[in-house]
Amino acid sequence: MLSTPPALISVIGPVEVPLLAAWVRHYRWLGIERFLIAFHFPEHVPDRHGHELQAACRELGVIPTGSSTGPWHEHTNTELRDTLRQAAGPGWHLLADADEFQQYPAPLPEVIAQAEKSGRRVIGGLMLDRVAASGHLTGWRPEGGLDLAYPLGGHLTHRLLRGDPRKIVLARHDVTVSSGNHRAPGHRPDADRICAVHHFKWRSGVLDDLRRRVQHFSSGTWKEQSPAVRDEASRLLAHVGQRGGVINISDPRLAFRRVNLDRMPFGWPAEARSIFTSWRPHVPTGQD
Repeated sequence: MLSTPPALISVIGPVEVPLLAAWVRHYRWLGIERFLIAFHFPEHVPDRHGHELQAACRELGVIPTGSSTGPWHEHTNTELRDTLRQAAGPGWHLLADADEFQQYPAPLPEVIAQAEKSGRRVIGGLMLDRVAASGHLTGWRPEGGLDLAYPLGGHLTHRLLRGDPRKIVLARHDVTVSSGNHRAPGHRPDADRICAVHHFKWRSGVLDDLRRRVQHFSSGTWKEQSPAVRDEASRLLAHVGQRGGVINISDPRLAFRRVNLDRMPFGWPAEARSIFTSWRPHVPTGQD
């Protein structure tokens, strides 16, 4: 007997209204019926934008569980997420940020049934960073869609930024998930069944967000648990700063190629398995 559909858990910041709408539609298409969303807005976000997002959310048929404002400490997201998970109750929880569009090789009920059959309590994903064909950090038109605006997918997060590309995309309600949904201590996903997490972060406005993140974490205005998030932001800013604001899409390490949300990337199972099993945290050499 299959489990009930998972509850989607997400803490959402000041994204564009069209991105939120596309995100809700995507997960409904995957079969999600319950959305537990909390909004959190740092101090620089105009009240009007927060109100617009919450109104749009309701128009989409999703009632936000809560909304808060203030510093975005590194622990803020985790605490809000865990409060939502507690409210969601028993069953499977799907964990996704508003710029993460998960893609599975089979319908979600089959994916969950396979995990339960094998005794696993988590399902893993791997980030696939989506960028514009030019490498510029552009905006996008809702009528064209995200695939048209950001047709390339590659491995920017871990090969350039040295961040953890691994994600826990689904977890049973009683499984503890680490900050950023990167790990579930004591639980190992099936490396042969890794979901693609299309990561639409690299859009217009992200550079201002990254600069703000570096500034606030460096000054202590926002509290961090380690310098990793700040260092990743600094690496992206340095990369585009040396290239006139453009991501180097021709760098073979980053493996950018055309992908879309309609079908899994060619060769994904082997590619994802290799990265998922070999990734290790970056150890500074003193030359970073």
